[in-house]
Amino acid sequence: MSNGKIALVTGGGTGVGKAIAEALLEDGYSVAITGRRREVLDAAFGEWREHRDRVLAVVADISVPADVERLFAEVTGRFGRLDLLVNNAGMSAPAVHIEDVPFETWNAVVGANLTGAFLCMQAAFRQMKAQSPQGGRIINNGSISATTPRPRSAPYTATKHAITGLTKSAALDGRAFNIACGQIDIGNASTEMTRAMATGVLQADGSTAIEPTIDAGIVAKAVVHMASLPLEANVLTMTVMASGMPFVGRG
Repeated sequence: MSNGKIALVTGGGTGVGKAIAEALLEDGYSVAITGRRREVLDAAFGEWREHRDRVLAVVADISVPADVERLFAEVTGRFGRLDLLVNNAGMSAPAVHIEDVPFETWNAVVGANLTGAFLCMQAAFRQMKAQSPQGGRIINNGSISATTPRPRSAPYTATKHAITGLTKSAALDGRAFNIACGQIDIGNASTEMTRAMATGVLQADGSTAIEPTIDAGIVAKAVVHMASLPLEANVLTMTVMASGMPFVGRG
């Protein structure tokens, strides 16, 4: 059953993004997903056949302005408006010392994690300001790296810290237009990106340790909750993490 609301989830074909898209579909949203790989989007679309009239899959590289313009044109052309943007797409990089990070890797991570989120937020602001009724909500995937880095993670950590500033700036700029912007900081959701945690990941003291994870569906439920609030209310930041992971305090 449709609730009449339209959502766009970047990086929506796999991992946390896919879980969020599924949860939004179950909550009645019409959902557009985007990513760079057609086969991944097609596979996700194939799993949601019962919702096919409420699903749109668009191949796009959100770090490219022309792709973002085309993406939003396809979403609004199909559904007429946009009520929710979930900026989930992103990438990590190999854990290397900061002096050994290749410039190409830095640019790729900044493009996927920060520039892409910025371009999508620009497009969402334009649409949400212009539509009637005016307004909407943006939820950015910050990661707990938005506050606390892992060792040897300069590109990823820098972009996620920047997402926090982008979120706060957009939350302020959106007030006059009924646009709410918040951030979800995720710790150890079980995806392809976190598979290494089952065998051990580098710790701040130089040791390697296995870390607990949580199902991505738990994160998706939190996003649906954030999205369910009326636009006069906003969850500016929320942290959802595996309770036993080494994050709080000293480990």
